[in-house]
Amino acid sequence: MDFNKFFNSDILQTIFFGNTIQDYLIWTLIVTIGFLFKKNFSQYITKIVFGFIRKSTNINVNDFYIIVKKPIDYIILLIFLYFGSRHITFSELGLYWENMISKIYIFSVMMCFIWFFLRLTDYLKFILMKKAEKTASKLDDQFVPFFSSLIKVLIIVLGVFTVLATVFDIDITALAAGLGVGGIAVAMASKESLENLFGSFIIFLDKPFTVGDIVTVGAISGTIENVGFRSTRIRTFDKSLVTLPNKKMVDVELDNLGMRDSRRVKFNVGLTYNTNKRQIKNIVKDIKTYLDAHKKTVKNFSRVKFSEFDSSSLNIMVIFYVPGTNWDNYLDIKEDINFKIMDIVKKHKSDFAFPSTTVYLQK
Repeated sequence: MDFNKFFNSDILQTIFFGNTIQDYLIWTLIVTIGFLFKKNFSQYITKIVFGFIRKSTNINVNDFYIIVKKPIDYIILLIFLYFGSRHITFSELGLYWENMISKIYIFSVMMCFIWFFLRLTDYLKFILMKKAEKTASKLDDQFVPFFSSLIKVLIIVLGVFTVLATVFDIDITALAAGLGVGGIAVAMASKESLENLFGSFIIFLDKPFTVGDIVTVGAISGTIENVGFRSTRIRTFDKSLVTLPNKKMVDVELDNLGMRDSRRVKFNVGLTYNTNKRQIKNIVKDIKTYLDAHKKTVKNFSRVKFSEFDSSSLNIMVIFYVPGTNWDNYLDIKEDINFKIMDIVKKHKSDFAFPSTTVYLQK
Protein backbone atom coordinates (compact mmCIF):
# COMPACT_ATOMS: atom_id res chain seq x y z
CA MET A 1 0.00 0.00 0.00
CA ASP A 2 1.34 3.44 -0.97
CA PHE A 3 1.05 5.40 2.34
CA ASN A 4 2.20 8.66 0.78
CA LYS A 5 -0.57 8.41 -1.80
CA PHE A 6 -3.04 7.49 0.95
CA PHE A 7 -2.12 10.40 3.20
CA ASN A 8 -2.16 12.83 0.32
CA SER A 9 -5.52 11.62 -0.99
CA ASP A 10 -8.34 14.10 -1.44
CA ILE A 11 -10.43 12.40 1.23
CA LEU A 12 -7.87 12.95 3.99
CA GLN A 13 -7.32 16.50 2.84
CA THR A 14 -11.00 17.33 3.16
CA ILE A 15 -11.40 20.28 5.54
CA PHE A 16 -13.94 20.45 8.39
CA PHE A 17 -13.99 23.43 10.78
CA GLY A 18 -10.58 24.57 9.56
CA ASN A 19 -8.86 21.17 9.94
CA THR A 20 -8.34 18.27 7.55
CA ILE A 21 -9.46 14.73 8.26
CA GLN A 22 -5.77 13.85 8.42
CA ASP A 23 -5.32 16.36 11.27
CA TYR A 24 -8.21 14.80 13.17
CA LEU A 25 -6.76 11.31 12.65
CA ILE A 26 -3.35 12.41 13.96
CA TRP A 27 -5.02 14.01 17.00
CA THR A 28 -7.02 10.83 17.61
CA LEU A 29 -3.93 8.64 17.23
CA ILE A 30 -1.86 10.68 19.70
CA VAL A 31 -4.66 10.81 22.31
CA THR A 32 -5.29 7.07 21.89
CA ILE A 33 -1.60 6.30 22.44
CA GLY A 34 -1.69 8.41 25.59
CA PHE A 35 -4.81 6.61 26.83
CA LEU A 36 -3.44 3.11 26.10
CA PHE A 37 0.04 3.68 27.52
CA LYS A 38 -0.75 6.10 30.36
CA LYS A 39 -0.14 3.35 32.92
CA ASN A 40 3.36 2.68 31.57
CA PHE A 41 4.20 6.37 31.40
CA SER A 42 2.80 7.06 34.89
CA GLN A 43 4.81 4.19 36.40
CA TYR A 44 7.96 5.54 34.77
CA ILE A 45 7.31 9.08 36.04
CA THR A 46 6.50 7.68 39.49
CA LYS A 47 9.87 5.94 39.64
CA ILE A 48 11.62 9.18 38.72
CA VAL A 49 9.78 11.17 41.43
CA PHE A 50 10.22 8.35 43.94
CA GLY A 51 13.95 8.33 43.26
CA PHE A 52 14.30 11.79 44.82
CA ILE A 53 12.68 10.82 48.12
CA ARG A 54 13.17 7.07 48.58
CA LYS A 55 16.22 7.56 50.82
CA SER A 56 13.96 8.91 53.55
CA THR A 57 11.29 6.21 53.19
CA ASN A 58 10.81 2.57 54.05
CA ILE A 59 7.97 1.85 51.62
CA ASN A 60 8.39 0.57 48.08
CA VAL A 61 7.62 2.34 44.84
CA ASN A 62 4.35 0.42 44.36
CA ASP A 63 2.87 1.94 47.52
CA PHE A 64 3.91 5.38 46.33
CA TYR A 65 2.41 4.68 42.89
CA ILE A 66 -0.96 3.75 44.42
CA ILE A 67 -1.10 7.12 46.22
CA VAL A 68 -0.21 9.35 43.24
CA LYS A 69 -1.49 7.20 40.37
CA LYS A 70 -4.75 9.03 39.59
CA PRO A 71 -3.44 12.61 39.20
CA ILE A 72 -0.38 11.44 37.23
CA ASP A 73 -2.64 9.49 34.83
CA TYR A 74 -4.69 12.60 34.12
CA ILE A 75 -1.58 14.77 33.73
CA ILE A 76 -0.20 12.33 31.13
CA LEU A 77 -3.50 12.34 29.23
CA LEU A 78 -3.49 16.15 29.21
CA ILE A 79 0.10 16.16 27.91
CA PHE A 80 -0.83 13.88 25.00
CA LEU A 81 -3.95 15.97 24.43
CA TYR A 82 -1.71 19.02 24.12
CA PHE A 83 0.62 17.41 21.57
CA GLY A 84 -2.36 16.11 19.64
CA SER A 85 -4.04 19.52 19.66
CA ARG A 86 -0.97 21.14 18.08
CA HIS A 87 -2.17 19.60 14.80
CA ILE A 88 -5.60 21.19 15.14
CA THR A 89 -6.67 24.80 14.96
CA PHE A 90 -9.76 26.25 16.58
CA SER A 91 -9.73 29.53 14.68
CA GLU A 92 -12.93 28.61 12.83
CA LEU A 93 -14.80 28.65 16.14
CA GLY A 94 -13.89 32.26 16.71
CA LEU A 95 -11.48 33.99 19.06
CA TYR A 96 -13.85 33.71 22.06
CA TRP A 97 -14.18 29.92 21.89
CA GLU A 98 -10.52 29.48 21.04
CA ASN A 99 -9.57 31.36 24.23
CA MET A 100 -12.21 29.48 26.20
CA ILE A 101 -10.81 26.07 25.14
CA SER A 102 -7.30 27.25 26.02
CA LYS A 103 -8.42 28.41 29.48
CA ILE A 104 -10.30 25.16 30.14
CA TYR A 105 -7.15 23.21 29.25
CA ILE A 106 -4.91 25.33 31.51
CA PHE A 107 -7.48 25.08 34.32
CA SER A 108 -7.54 21.27 33.99
CA VAL A 109 -3.74 21.05 34.08
CA MET A 110 -3.52 23.22 37.21
CA MET A 111 -6.24 21.26 39.01
CA CYS A 112 -4.40 18.00 38.26
CA PHE A 113 -1.15 19.41 39.65
CA ILE A 114 -2.95 20.64 42.78
CA TRP A 115 -4.43 17.14 43.12
CA PHE A 116 -0.96 15.63 42.68
CA PHE A 117 0.59 17.80 45.42
CA LEU A 118 -2.29 16.97 47.76
CA ARG A 119 -1.67 13.26 47.18
CA LEU A 120 2.06 13.82 47.66
CA THR A 121 1.24 15.42 51.02
CA ASP A 122 -0.75 12.29 51.95
CA TYR A 123 2.31 10.21 51.06
CA LEU A 124 4.58 12.34 53.25
CA LYS A 125 2.03 12.11 56.06
CA PHE A 126 2.08 8.32 55.71
CA ILE A 127 5.89 8.28 55.99
CA LEU A 128 5.99 10.61 59.01
CA MET A 129 3.24 8.67 60.80
CA LYS A 130 5.27 5.47 60.35
CA LYS A 131 8.27 7.19 61.93
CA ALA A 132 6.15 8.73 64.69
CA GLU A 133 4.85 5.29 65.69
CA LYS A 134 8.42 4.26 66.50
CA THR A 135 8.99 7.10 68.98
CA ALA A 136 7.90 7.12 72.61
CA SER A 137 6.49 10.65 72.40
CA LYS A 138 2.84 11.09 71.46
CA LEU A 139 3.31 14.71 70.42
CA ASP A 140 4.56 13.79 66.95
CA ASP A 141 1.52 11.52 66.46
CA GLN A 142 -0.60 14.60 67.07
CA PHE A 143 1.56 17.05 65.12
CA VAL A 144 1.87 15.08 61.85
CA PRO A 145 -1.88 15.09 60.93
CA PHE A 146 -2.14 18.76 61.91
CA PHE A 147 0.93 19.72 59.88
CA SER A 148 -0.38 17.69 56.91
CA SER A 149 -3.72 19.53 57.03
CA LEU A 150 -1.89 22.87 57.20
CA ILE A 151 0.20 22.01 54.10
CA LYS A 152 -2.95 20.98 52.23
CA VAL A 153 -4.63 24.29 53.06
CA LEU A 154 -1.58 26.20 51.79
CA ILE A 155 -1.52 24.14 48.58
CA ILE A 156 -5.21 24.82 47.95
CA VAL A 157 -4.87 28.55 48.70
CA LEU A 158 -1.82 28.96 46.47
CA GLY A 159 -3.48 26.87 43.79
CA VAL A 160 -6.65 28.96 43.86
CA PHE A 161 -4.69 32.22 43.60
CA THR A 162 -2.63 30.82 40.71
CA VAL A 163 -5.76 29.71 38.86
CA LEU A 164 -7.41 33.10 39.40
CA ALA A 165 -4.35 34.91 38.06
CA THR A 166 -3.62 32.60 35.12
CA VAL A 167 -7.03 31.43 33.95
CA PHE A 168 -9.32 34.28 34.93
CA ASP A 169 -6.76 37.10 34.53
CA ILE A 170 -7.53 38.51 37.98
CA ASP A 171 -5.05 40.96 39.49
CA ILE A 172 -3.92 39.15 42.65
CA THR A 173 -2.51 42.36 44.16
CA ALA A 174 -5.87 44.09 43.86
CA LEU A 175 -7.61 40.99 45.16
CA ALA A 176 -5.33 40.88 48.21
CA ALA A 177 -6.06 44.56 48.88
CA GLY A 178 -9.77 43.89 48.58
CA LEU A 179 -9.49 41.03 51.01
CA GLY A 180 -7.69 43.35 53.40
CA VAL A 181 -10.57 45.80 53.26
CA GLY A 182 -13.16 43.05 53.63
CA GLY A 183 -11.12 41.11 56.14
CA ILE A 184 -12.95 42.53 59.12
CA ALA A 185 -16.32 41.50 57.71
CA VAL A 186 -15.02 38.03 56.90
CA ALA A 187 -13.50 37.69 60.38
CA MET A 188 -16.79 38.66 62.00
CA ALA A 189 -18.71 36.20 59.83
CA SER A 190 -16.27 33.38 60.60
CA LYS A 191 -15.66 34.23 64.25
CA GLU A 192 -16.48 30.73 65.44
CA SER A 193 -14.13 29.10 62.91
CA LEU A 194 -11.29 31.46 63.81
CA GLU A 195 -11.74 30.74 67.51
CA ASN A 196 -11.50 27.02 66.80
CA LEU A 197 -8.41 27.57 64.65
CA PHE A 198 -6.69 29.56 67.42
CA GLY A 199 -7.79 26.85 69.83
CA SER A 200 -5.89 24.26 67.78
CA PHE A 201 -2.70 26.36 67.99
CA ILE A 202 -3.16 26.74 71.76
CA ILE A 203 -3.48 22.95 72.07
CA PHE A 204 -0.18 22.45 70.24
CA LEU A 205 1.67 25.18 72.14
CA ASP A 206 0.28 24.55 75.64
CA LYS A 207 0.00 20.73 75.17
CA PRO A 208 -2.81 20.04 77.68
CA PHE A 209 -3.13 16.61 76.05
CA THR A 210 -1.74 14.55 73.17
CA VAL A 211 -3.16 11.89 70.89
CA GLY A 212 -3.79 8.72 72.89
CA ASP A 213 -4.46 10.46 76.23
CA ILE A 214 -7.61 9.62 78.16
CA VAL A 215 -9.45 12.84 79.04
CA THR A 216 -12.70 14.06 80.55
CA VAL A 217 -14.23 17.18 78.99
CA GLY A 218 -17.48 18.12 80.64
CA ALA A 219 -19.63 14.98 80.59
CA ILE A 220 -17.52 13.29 77.89
CA SER A 221 -14.71 10.86 78.68
CA GLY A 222 -12.59 8.98 76.18
CA THR A 223 -9.34 8.71 74.25
CA ILE A 224 -8.03 11.53 72.03
CA GLU A 225 -7.89 10.22 68.44
CA ASN A 226 -7.24 13.32 66.34
CA VAL A 227 -6.66 17.07 66.70
CA GLY A 228 -7.60 19.07 63.60
CA PHE A 229 -7.93 22.70 62.60
CA ARG A 230 -11.51 23.05 63.81
CA SER A 231 -12.20 20.16 66.15
CA THR A 232 -10.84 17.35 68.29
CA ARG A 233 -12.16 13.80 68.04
CA ILE A 234 -12.60 11.69 71.17
CA ARG A 235 -13.33 7.96 71.15
CA THR A 236 -15.54 7.33 74.19
CA PHE A 237 -15.53 4.17 76.28
CA ASP A 238 -18.77 3.21 74.50
CA LYS A 239 -16.71 3.27 71.25
CA SER A 240 -18.66 6.20 69.81
CA LEU A 241 -16.72 9.05 68.17
CA VAL A 242 -17.44 12.50 69.62
CA THR A 243 -16.26 15.64 67.81
CA LEU A 244 -15.72 18.71 70.00
CA PRO A 245 -14.77 22.23 68.77
CA ASN A 246 -11.21 23.17 69.74
CA LYS A 247 -12.56 26.32 71.38
CA LYS A 248 -14.38 24.16 73.92
CA MET A 249 -11.30 22.00 74.48
CA VAL A 250 -9.33 25.03 75.71
CA ASP A 251 -12.15 26.96 77.41
CA VAL A 252 -13.71 24.35 79.69
CA GLU A 253 -12.14 22.35 82.51
CA LEU A 254 -10.29 19.35 81.10
CA ASP A 255 -9.15 16.42 83.23
CA ASN A 256 -6.28 14.58 81.54
CA LEU A 257 -6.55 11.12 83.03
CA GLY A 258 -3.56 10.06 80.96
CA MET A 259 -1.31 12.33 83.06
CA ARG A 260 -2.14 10.48 86.28
CA ASP A 261 0.54 8.25 87.73
CA SER A 262 -2.14 6.18 89.49
CA ARG A 263 -5.90 5.66 89.81
CA ARG A 264 -7.79 6.06 93.04
CA VAL A 265 -10.31 3.42 94.14
CA LYS A 266 -12.87 4.43 96.77
CA PHE A 267 -15.91 2.52 97.98
CA ASN A 268 -17.76 1.49 101.13
CA VAL A 269 -18.08 -2.00 102.56
CA GLY A 270 -21.49 -2.22 104.24
CA LEU A 271 -21.69 -4.69 107.16
CA THR A 272 -24.85 -5.86 108.88
CA TYR A 273 -25.88 -4.20 112.16
CA ASN A 274 -25.35 -7.38 114.15
CA THR A 275 -21.57 -7.03 113.58
CA ASN A 276 -19.93 -6.14 116.91
CA LYS A 277 -17.13 -3.69 117.66
CA ARG A 278 -14.40 -6.35 117.87
CA GLN A 279 -15.36 -7.83 114.49
CA ILE A 280 -15.31 -4.39 112.80
CA LYS A 281 -11.85 -3.60 114.21
CA ASN A 282 -10.47 -6.95 113.00
CA ILE A 283 -12.02 -6.54 109.53
CA VAL A 284 -10.59 -3.00 109.23
CA LYS A 285 -7.16 -4.19 110.37
CA ASP A 286 -7.04 -7.18 107.98
CA ILE A 287 -8.17 -5.14 104.95
CA LYS A 288 -5.59 -2.46 105.75
CA THR A 289 -2.82 -5.05 106.16
CA TYR A 290 -3.77 -6.77 102.91
CA LEU A 291 -3.80 -3.50 100.91
CA ASP A 292 -0.40 -2.42 102.26
CA ALA A 293 1.11 -5.82 101.38
CA HIS A 294 -0.47 -6.02 97.93
CA LYS A 295 2.19 -5.95 95.20
CA LYS A 296 0.07 -3.97 92.74
CA THR A 297 -1.12 -1.05 94.87
CA VAL A 298 0.67 2.19 95.79
CA LYS A 299 2.34 1.71 99.16
CA ASN A 300 1.40 3.78 102.25
CA PHE A 301 -1.57 5.46 100.55
CA SER A 302 -4.38 3.08 101.48
CA ARG A 303 -7.04 4.16 103.98
CA VAL A 304 -9.48 1.81 105.74
CA LYS A 305 -11.78 3.32 108.38
CA PHE A 306 -15.12 2.60 110.03
CA SER A 307 -16.79 5.68 108.57
CA GLU A 308 -20.53 5.87 109.28
CA PHE A 309 -23.76 4.37 110.50
CA ASP A 310 -25.91 4.09 107.41
CA SER A 311 -29.65 3.42 107.39
CA SER A 312 -29.18 -0.33 106.97
CA SER A 313 -25.43 -0.93 107.25
CA LEU A 314 -22.25 -0.20 109.17
CA ASN A 315 -19.97 1.31 106.52
CA ILE A 316 -16.23 0.78 106.27
CA MET A 317 -14.57 3.25 103.86
CA VAL A 318 -11.86 1.70 101.68
CA ILE A 319 -9.42 3.86 99.65
CA PHE A 320 -6.37 2.66 97.75
CA TYR A 321 -4.43 3.58 94.61
CA VAL A 322 -3.57 1.46 91.56
CA PRO A 323 -0.34 2.53 89.76
CA GLY A 324 -0.48 3.34 86.05
CA THR A 325 -3.44 4.31 83.88
CA ASN A 326 -4.18 1.03 82.10
CA TRP A 327 -7.92 0.44 82.40
CA ASP A 328 -7.82 -3.38 82.18
CA ASN A 329 -5.05 -3.60 84.77
CA TYR A 330 -7.06 -1.30 87.06
CA LEU A 331 -10.15 -3.53 86.81
CA ASP A 332 -8.15 -6.73 87.41
CA ILE A 333 -6.52 -5.39 90.60
CA LYS A 334 -9.82 -4.00 91.88
CA GLU A 335 -11.53 -7.35 91.29
CA ASP A 336 -8.75 -9.23 93.08
CA ILE A 337 -9.03 -6.96 96.14
CA ASN A 338 -12.84 -7.21 96.18
CA PHE A 339 -12.66 -11.01 96.35
CA LYS A 340 -10.18 -10.80 99.22
CA ILE A 341 -12.42 -8.38 101.14
CA MET A 342 -15.25 -10.91 100.82
CA ASP A 343 -13.01 -13.57 102.36
CA ILE A 344 -11.98 -11.27 105.22
CA VAL A 345 -15.60 -10.40 106.07
CA LYS A 346 -16.60 -14.07 106.07
CA LYS A 347 -13.51 -14.97 108.12
CA HIS A 348 -14.67 -12.74 110.99
CA LYS A 349 -18.22 -14.17 111.01
CA SER A 350 -19.83 -11.02 109.61
CA ASP A 351 -21.88 -10.43 106.49
CA PHE A 352 -22.67 -7.78 103.90
CA ALA A 353 -25.73 -5.62 104.50
CA PHE A 354 -28.40 -4.82 101.97
CA PRO A 355 -31.23 -2.28 102.10
CA SER A 356 -33.81 -3.56 104.59
CA THR A 357 -36.58 -2.35 106.89
CA THR A 358 -37.44 -3.69 110.33
CA VAL A 359 -41.10 -3.40 111.36
CA TYR A 360 -42.07 -3.65 115.06
CA LEU A 361 -45.66 -4.56 115.87
CA GLN A 362 -47.03 -3.53 119.26
CA LYS A 363 -50.37 -4.77 120.56
